[in-house]
Amino acid sequence: MHNLLIKNGTVYTNKQLLHNTDILIVNGKIREINNNINTESYYTIDATDKIIIPGLIDMHCEVCEPGYEHRENLITASLSAAKGGFTSITCNPNTSPVIDNKTVVEYINSKAKTDSIVNLLPYGSLTKDAQGKELVEYGEMQLSGIVALSDGDKAIQDNKLVKKIFRYVSMFEMPIIMHCEDTSLSNDSGINEGLMATSLGLKGFPVVAETLHLARNILLAKEYDVPLHIAHVSSKSSVELIRAAKKIGVNITAETSPAYFILDESSVNGYNTFTKMSPPLRTKEDIESIIEGLKDGTIDVISSDHKPNTIDSKLVEFDTATFGMSSFETAFKLAYTYLVNTKQLTLIQLIEKMSCNPARILGINKGKICVGYDGDLVIIDSNSSHIIKSSNFLSKAKYSPFDNYEVDVDIINTIINGRSYSHNEY
Repeated sequence: MHNLLIKNGTVYTNKQLLHNTDILIVNGKIREINNNINTESYYTIDATDKIIIPGLIDMHCEVCEPGYEHRENLITASLSAAKGGFTSITCNPNTSPVIDNKTVVEYINSKAKTDSIVNLLPYGSLTKDAQGKELVEYGEMQLSGIVALSDGDKAIQDNKLVKKIFRYVSMFEMPIIMHCEDTSLSNDSGINEGLMATSLGLKGFPVVAETLHLARNILLAKEYDVPLHIAHVSSKSSVELIRAAKKIGVNITAETSPAYFILDESSVNGYNTFTKMSPPLRTKEDIESIIEGLKDGTIDVISSDHKPNTIDSKLVEFDTATFGMSSFETAFKLAYTYLVNTKQLTLIQLIEKMSCNPARILGINKGKICVGYDGDLVIIDSNSSHIIKSSNFLSKAKYSPFDNYEVDVDIINTIINGRSYSHNEY
């Protein structure tokens, strides 16, 4: 834990912006928020003409350790996340071994203390080995430190098993996080079923493969009153189902990521494997609906959807290429550029979706700049434009479909438990 004084910033707090404000952090906690705090005993950062926001919290990402350190590890993931403004990241359970028991949870939490500069919040697997076949001990994993339950990017196909899971999880105060995909319809495809897939001669992933499982999960969440969180919403139909579920009182939240409100299926043209995702990029109409869902609160969270892999796994035929992209270092900047600067969302609304709402859903004491809260902050410069260069990523996965895109904001400092990391330190 560290002591820090931040001077003269525009501070996001209590859903408003306070100008020329200082923040004092003592022993990793916010001690005071005021004007003209004077002390000579603390390291000081001048935030004049800068904006101070709560540290970002990523609800959907892969760290890959243990087991897949060639793709990413705790050190590179945390450095990459911090550079992107994330002070806390979750950990999908699809590691090797899978996070399906307390021993693996304890190992990851212990390793994170030495290897991760950001706060690591592991998810526990819903099923053994994340294979969608049998249940595991949720209670033991919860006591060991998981914050939610998920099989990551694997969708459970057995409806009877999913019903049993919802009934069992209703005994615990933890959200279920679901990737929605009927694999009998999705063709293991990373492209939307439509004109682009047809023109490229590829089998597509139809929207109904997403919405069938979404509807099933909504009905079970309603039946057992379990908090359900839907990962990476990609389609208009999904937005409409989630909106309707909220109107009838289902305890449901949802997320999307920048790729789904910026890129459409045409980005796959030329067999661009950097845009291969699951669910896939959809149509311009779907993008419009997702933006509307963000604006009206149907979609609560914007995550990075960081899913790194080796460059060799991408530089192959489209059908055999891996899914996902490297996105810790671009998520906030893209969201700011394409939502805030286009006046689709205010900065306050964006922070709610990338910090406040994730903290609330996961039940953690973060996501706000308030006295007594953890000293997890980000200092941004909203008057600084630059070009995304994936070759400069701190992630091991140095590729992105957003390479050479211009973004309209820069991250100056990421402050985690009162310790400041600036660009010059990376």
